[in-house]
Amino acid sequence: MAQTKMKIKKGDQVVVLTGKDKGAKGEVLKVITASRRVLVQGVNVATKHSKPTQFSAGGIVKQELPVHVSNVALVDPKSGAATRVGYKVLKDGKKVRVAKKSGETFE
Repeated sequence: MAQTKMKIKKGDQVVVLTGKDKGAKGEVLKVITASRRVLVQGVNVATKHSKPTQFSAGGIVKQELPVHVSNVALVDPKSGAATRVGYKVLKDGKKVRVAKKSGETFE
């Protein structure tokens, strides 16, 4: 199965639209294209019990779990609200992502 293009990239600021963390903002730490999920800093945090190993001490560790990409939206650079993403080709031929609400470019 061909991987579909995701409009959210690592390092983007996103807001959670649904679920227990609705309204939370965070940075995308990792994008998992195979399952269409993103790992967002401070969102969908679970406690994990880890055994001690030779390299790390054991204990209870807080860990972010992936969230489906449909449950997050990019934060508009101008207003700070959730926005959809479009694409625009500049005069020099470069393709950039554009916020649908304000028309501002990302990056």
